[in-house]
Amino acid sequence: MLAIKHCNSSDVLSNQTQQMSVVEPLRCKENPNSTTSPTAAGLSMTLGIVSNIIALIILAKAYARLRKRSKATFLLFASCLVATDLAGHVIPGALVLHLYTAGGLCNHDATCHFLGGSMVFFGLCPLFFGCGMAVERCMGVTRPLLHARVVCTARTKVVLVMIWFFALTVALLPFFRLGSYTYQYPWTWCFIKVSHNASIADETPPTLTDVVLVLLFSGLGLASLAVALICNTISVMTLVIARLRRKKCQRRSAKSHDIEMVAQLVGIMVTSCICWSPLLIFGLMSVIRSYRCSMGNDLETYRTLMVMGVRLASWNQILDPWVYILLRRAVLRKIYRLTTGRSDLRGSTFRRWEISSFQNSVKNAINLN
Repeated sequence: MLAIKHCNSSDVLSNQTQQMSVVEPLRCKENPNSTTSPTAAGLSMTLGIVSNIIALIILAKAYARLRKRSKATFLLFASCLVATDLAGHVIPGALVLHLYTAGGLCNHDATCHFLGGSMVFFGLCPLFFGCGMAVERCMGVTRPLLHARVVCTARTKVVLVMIWFFALTVALLPFFRLGSYTYQYPWTWCFIKVSHNASIADETPPTLTDVVLVLLFSGLGLASLAVALICNTISVMTLVIARLRRKKCQRRSAKSHDIEMVAQLVGIMVTSCICWSPLLIFGLMSVIRSYRCSMGNDLETYRTLMVMGVRLASWNQILDPWVYILLRRAVLRKIYRLTTGRSDLRGSTFRRWEISSFQNSVKNAINLN
């Protein structure tokens, strides 16, 4: 299936034979990066929790007010995205702080397995949610009648549960011997084994199952980003065309709530691409090179890239709620007034962004028929 030649693990461990005779198979060792302070991790965790709580409160109020309108499905997706991001800061963040304060680690302990599974689960969920939101809005903008027949609150909840279940299934695969979780440099976080850690005596190079698991994780993540990019591009082009037609025909064809939701989706998509692409790509490159034993002197480089990737990925959970908070009509209205110095919005784009415009786009399509 994979045209990748696996190196002989005995060759990698041959230089450590004498060391292994005096080292226990499972032992804890001091964190070699003892100079690293947990302050940055604590501040990031706190900022993420506060940001997601604020966004969750705003989304809950909006959903309670508009639950029977066409934006309800989008708000339900966004609420689950923010709630998952919140849990993704609390659970892995608490474990990372525990590792900082513990001062030691074990290669295959329960904490590492749980943290690695959490990283995979809370990494895939936002990508899946962003993809689902993009598909739902693309259908709502381009095919409103089909959207009205197919999309409803009950079915949306089923899709959300399926997303959580599928992400959890992928995260639990190492517990069924498909892949493995191990500590990653600087030994304060766990992830799928993507390289050989020579500082731990019983560590072996990634196996074929590790490569398959990384391929699955990175493939699903990149595929979600690609689908979201395509759907959001179609939605934006559809709204632009509708606006141009409105100018020619002097009628309103692009609803403001569609513009608002697509703008938020584009923001979420851009944020996810910037924050997640490095980890998905570097992890895939690292595990393939390590599996082929062609890492050579690039081990430290890939370790640094993986650390940079996971830090960017953690910022995605901080920026997602602010994309929704800042790209709301009320906020954009205030920014428009501050930047232009105009208190009267007559004749501007925001003039059409009123509560009365929150009418179902399906109703407009039905009236045209």
